[in-house]
Amino acid sequence: MGIGKVFLVGAGPGEVGLITVKGLEAIKQADVILYDRLANPKLLQFAPPGCELIYGGKLPDRHILRQDAINRLLVEKALEGKVVVRLKGGDPGVFGRVGEEAEALADQGISYDIVPGVTSGMAAPLYAGIPVTHREFGESFAVVTAHDKSKNGQPNLDWKSFASGIDTIAFYMGISNLPYICDNLIAHGKRPDTPVILIQWGTFGRQKTLEGTLETIAEKVAAEKFSNPAITLVGDIVSVRNKLSWFEKKPLFGRQILLARTGTNESSLARELDYHGADVIEFPRWKKVKAPADKGLLARIGSYGRILFTSPESVTDFFEVLFKQGIDIRKITADLYGGSTKSVRALNEKGLKANLVGEMQETGELLIVGDSSLQNQFKENDFYITSTKEIDAEFLPIFNRMFEEATVNTVIFPSGASVKQFMKEGIESGLIPEETLRNSDLVCLGQNSEEALKEFHYQADLIPDKPDKASLIECLAQAKNSGILG
Repeated sequence: MGIGKVFLVGAGPGEVGLITVKGLEAIKQADVILYDRLANPKLLQFAPPGCELIYGGKLPDRHILRQDAINRLLVEKALEGKVVVRLKGGDPGVFGRVGEEAEALADQGISYDIVPGVTSGMAAPLYAGIPVTHREFGESFAVVTAHDKSKNGQPNLDWKSFASGIDTIAFYMGISNLPYICDNLIAHGKRPDTPVILIQWGTFGRQKTLEGTLETIAEKVAAEKFSNPAITLVGDIVSVRNKLSWFEKKPLFGRQILLARTGTNESSLARELDYHGADVIEFPRWKKVKAPADKGLLARIGSYGRILFTSPESVTDFFEVLFKQGIDIRKITADLYGGSTKSVRALNEKGLKANLVGEMQETGELLIVGDSSLQNQFKENDFYITSTKEIDAEFLPIFNRMFEEATVNTVIFPSGASVKQFMKEGIESGLIPEETLRNSDLVCLGQNSEEALKEFHYQADLIPDKPDKASLIECLAQAKNSGILG
């Protein structure tokens, strides 16, 4: 086995859409991903099945993996012939220790690419409505680490140059040293009333800001118990925020949503909620497991007069099985139907004429192809199960970390099935505390999910007029504005 390849990838500041195209392509081909705390765990959903996920993040009170251990892991996995992605929050070249990791790889003759990312020092201010440069407020900008390798961790900087020569300064992870930073900037010439803003979890829907001046901000931080991860921005340019703030004006900003999930594919509903400013965690994460071929049923495939496909995936899986079993597609003489327009389209793309299930005739023996979701509706008919789904246990630690770092205030149930799965896999298992439901706004997308929720002795707080994405967004936004929901 030859030597593998390493990608040192910047994950961006938080929002999933801010990763680069090249960074996302690296994730999609990875055999191993070593990710840190500030890389959004949602990016791991793009990893291929079977990819090994290793948490190498650091928390303020403990180190999960020390840097030398991370370097060794990158080397070891690459020497096993694997494609390895080191996924780092922000940009790997900005306080990301990418130089140390690249040096370790270079010493072993291992090939690597460094993939830049959007750095938090610029992105977080922009999401707070503050460009870091502006012709009227400042044309110089500096990024500074608020910790160094000294015993007390306080940065040893040329304070006079920063105070007098730089218009705008972004300090990374500077909360614990904030009094020291402010005192030094004032002592070396920065006005005490210079505006300061702290931006916590920048670019996430949970983004939080705190404004003050060099003279007042440290006291405010202590009073508010403001914590990292946060960017501290110092400079007169902070004043443009009043006019340019945009992200915090999105209709669902501040909504930290737990979205009950039943499917194995990425949720378009989650993407829509994200787009409108919400911070969304999907639960549970499912993985598809292909079922073994039912050779007996396939041998009599020509006897069926109607075949109904429950999903686009069932179309792909079924014809893949036919090919592998050496069965000629021309043996199928049945009329074909899809359980959705997407299923019909998947059949059409294979050159096969198909209609929606609502147009299905009553003549001819019926075969349902796909998962078991329609077994109760078609009890008397044959089923060909192409796959089953099960909880992806590898993602449970990742979900735990996302859940711990968020403050969920809204739970959305798109269907009755989603309620039952959420209760079984989340509440009954103890993975999600019952207080989450008691302290959150419960939203159902229709009567089925409302009735299912009642079975567990919970009442929906909100039901949109229609069970679609647009109605849900409008309903949540109106509720937020009217104060109906928290």
